Amino acid sequence: MASPSDHHATVIDGKAIAQTIRSEIASEVTILSQKYSKVPGLAVVIVGCRKDSQSYVSMKRKACAEVGIKSFDIDLPEDVPEVELIAKVDELNANPEVHGILVQLPLPKHINEEKILSQISLEKDVDGFHPLNIGKLAMKGRDPLFLPCTPKGCLELLSRSGISIKGKKAVVVGRSNIVGLPVSLLLLKADATVTVVHSRTQDPESFIREADIVIAAAGQAMMIKGSWIKPGAAVIDVGTNAVNDPSRKSGYRLVGDVDFQEACKVAGWITPVPGGVGPLTVAMLLQNTLEGAKRVIGQ
Repeated sequence: MASPSDHHATVIDGKAIAQTIRSEIASEVTILSQKYSKVPGLAVVIVGCRKDSQSYVSMKRKACAEVGIKSFDIDLPEDVPEVELIAKVDELNANPEVHGILVQLPLPKHINEEKILSQISLEKDVDGFHPLNIGKLAMKGRDPLFLPCTPKGCLELLSRSGISIKGKKAVVVGRSNIVGLPVSLLLLKADATVTVVHSRTQDPESFIREADIVIAAAGQAMMIKGSWIKPGAAVIDVGTNAVNDPSRKSGYRLVGDVDFQEACKVAGWITPVPGGVGPLTVAMLLQNTLEGAKRVIGQ
């Protein structure tokens, strides 16, 4: 009989799953194009020149090209007045070739994020952050037009790996508007029993130990130890944290919120960082854009 130390979790390959989804999207885009001579359009708005934001945006634009979605690139300077950004969003709302609008966050301090996100047309809110979309997500029996991309990606990773959610105990670590809160609502909609652990939670380990499904989105490098994981649990690690690594050319490497090496010895399934949730987030953005386009093209 194998000893427990021989156990190795199934590593969920986010890149491969995302590639499958992208192929599915590309086929649907081709059908739309052939049938109606129209393709989905995604506008990506970036304000300023944060390196991380720029790399995310170029990745999104590249992904659009790969599946045949038309990309509208809006690059605005760091000091753009809020009224100008609002005018740009209104212009995109009115453009029939644009089916999805994404404003890359975070925005500079002088711009009111809530105001900008609320300005995006509900039918084009492919990020799923419009207050009405989040509100519907929180209500039983209501369906938002779009689900936020990273949370939607987390559930897609579970379902495509054959992991059932119904009746399971799920613990979400982190309560951000971008991941923690919406993923907890999605899990609730999928009939999990959900606990949210956050920075004010006393003894987070005791909650995590009970979880059949762990979604880690706290932004704390390797805070969740292998010993905290219930044997056989599914672990989705959303964290992307840079830690110093002199052996790397860049001087750092990326790690998740979970101690991957240790958790592998206990968990049933686990996502790596990088290569787990990240590719799914982009694939879900493309999927949302396609869904938005299908609602209007051919109507």
